[in-house]
Amino acid sequence: MSSPSDRAALRKTLRERRRSLAAQQRIAAANDLATRLLALPFLQEHGSPVSGYVAGYWAMDGEIGLHAFQLRLPASLIYCLPMLHDDGTLRFAPWRAGDPLVTNRYGIPEPDISASAALTAEHMTLLVLPLVGFDAACNRLGMGAGWYDRSLAFRSAQAAPPWLVGAGFAIQRVDALHSEAWDVRLDAICCEDSTYLAKDTA
Repeated sequence: MSSPSDRAALRKTLRERRRSLAAQQRIAAANDLATRLLALPFLQEHGSPVSGYVAGYWAMDGEIGLHAFQLRLPASLIYCLPMLHDDGTLRFAPWRAGDPLVTNRYGIPEPDISASAALTAEHMTLLVLPLVGFDAACNRLGMGAGWYDRSLAFRSAQAAPPWLVGAGFAIQRVDALHSEAWDVRLDAICCEDSTYLAKDTA
């Protein structure tokens, strides 16, 4: 079992690693990431794009951006941003460039609507999750606050929907991550040069 101090040290190292990337590398990686996300089998049904809501995130602290992915989404998919809810879980609200935003307690922009009026994770077709680190078995190391784990706890009893996909830079990959009881395993992880599917490592 990994200790909290081990995870904290790993988070610090990986966050510094992703912050060190040059702007040109970030832009190129975000474009390549979009191509990989859009090619996921979860977004196709009988040769056509699926429909529904896709949750992304507002990139902060060196996270890989989703702007290219959002711009290239098919019309059948509605892009959403996460919002903090008072019950300790996330809600999701449709958002397009130019729509009003407010800043939450962590300094992250989110749609300017009441969180109680937003959608729950169960309403999403696909969630693209930010991460600090990942391994090839689709285990995710997050920031440690547990917002996504609490919001997605229901997934322990069902396979899908929604489909859960982590997004990061290749330099955030580690050999192996120890999974805690509360960690929700992802269905896939995409970075600029690779796509990892959990079913391939089950």
